[in-house]
Amino acid sequence: MDERLTRLWAGAEADALGDGGIAIVERATGLSRTTIRAGRDELRVGVSADDVVAVRRSGGGRPRIEEATPGILEALETLVDPVTRGDPESPLRWTSKSTRKLASELAMQGYAVSPQKVGQLLNASGYSLQATQKTLEGTAHPDRNEQFEFINDQVDAFQGRGAPVISVDTKKKELVGAFQNAGREWQPSGAPVPVRVHDFMDDVLGKVIPYGIYDLGRNTGWVSVGIDHDTPAFAVESIARWWRYMGRKTYPEARELLITADAGGSNSARARLWKVELQRFADRSGLAISVSHFPPGTSKWNKIEHRLFCHITENWRGRPLVDHETVVQLIGSVRTTTGLTVKAKLDTRQYPLGVKVPNAEMDSLLLTRAEFHGDWNYTIHPRGEVTQ
Repeated sequence: MDERLTRLWAGAEADALGDGGIAIVERATGLSRTTIRAGRDELRVGVSADDVVAVRRSGGGRPRIEEATPGILEALETLVDPVTRGDPESPLRWTSKSTRKLASELAMQGYAVSPQKVGQLLNASGYSLQATQKTLEGTAHPDRNEQFEFINDQVDAFQGRGAPVISVDTKKKELVGAFQNAGREWQPSGAPVPVRVHDFMDDVLGKVIPYGIYDLGRNTGWVSVGIDHDTPAFAVESIARWWRYMGRKTYPEARELLITADAGGSNSARARLWKVELQRFADRSGLAISVSHFPPGTSKWNKIEHRLFCHITENWRGRPLVDHETVVQLIGSVRTTTGLTVKAKLDTRQYPLGVKVPNAEMDSLLLTRAEFHGDWNYTIHPRGEVTQ
């Protein structure tokens, strides 16, 4: 078919397909939407394919811009990927690479091209609009697998003795007030729950910091909802509250406790205050507290993430956390088909930042480090207990 018959045929196919037909024919044939639309409009006004109309010879018409202006594709790819293909100081390295900005930059280099044509050239060259993808975990610690095996052996040993094993972590901080919360919830049609347009923190309600404790053996959870700062003192107080309200009743004969935690955050393996507060908790409870930290960059293996926190997020999806009571009630109402139950309590205490721990206080700790990675695995004994 010559140019005109091709146009009419494409227009007829698009017309027959109805809504969206032009886009479908464009994807299937590679013809431009302008050409397809022109063919469709010609047929609608009654133009016949048998009409005698001057048709330019094959190969006639305006040449493609990439043929008329050699070098435009190379210039475009240099702008799109300036680090590996061109000048690392290119201004577009630090700005949005929209087709409009790319066309403007090409014009400054002497290439007159429209933003629409820039998009076509990028698609033809194998480019597409893409979001970032979370795949990089950073350099794996050489002892990562051995630490996983150590934690697994510790959990088996403690549970075999009937001792409690808990997984702890801080959940993402949440703004309190009439703010948008991710997800959707069933509501009467046309009556969505109104929330604020801007997510500026409410000076009165502030934010909440949920610190969770998940009991691996009992499939139960405890969440302390803090309103001040996420500090080691807050983390250990949350664990102490779990023991006071849940753990001691569940394990009345327990004399030891195993905590699995991330290597960073308020329960960081390097935090001095974390160990000092654990010593105070051990003294009050009489428990020998063993701690095993997950290696850096492996927090997603922490049981609490996918056995407790994910269910809390699911339970309050699409609901604004309008006040502290709402947060506590939504967390405490979490139930799953596998039997998970959760209790929550608001913690209104203040936890100041920047608390310094002197060397003398660290030296007084009854802390025993494991032979394997004693920085990650250690036990804090209650004072007055004879240790070997």
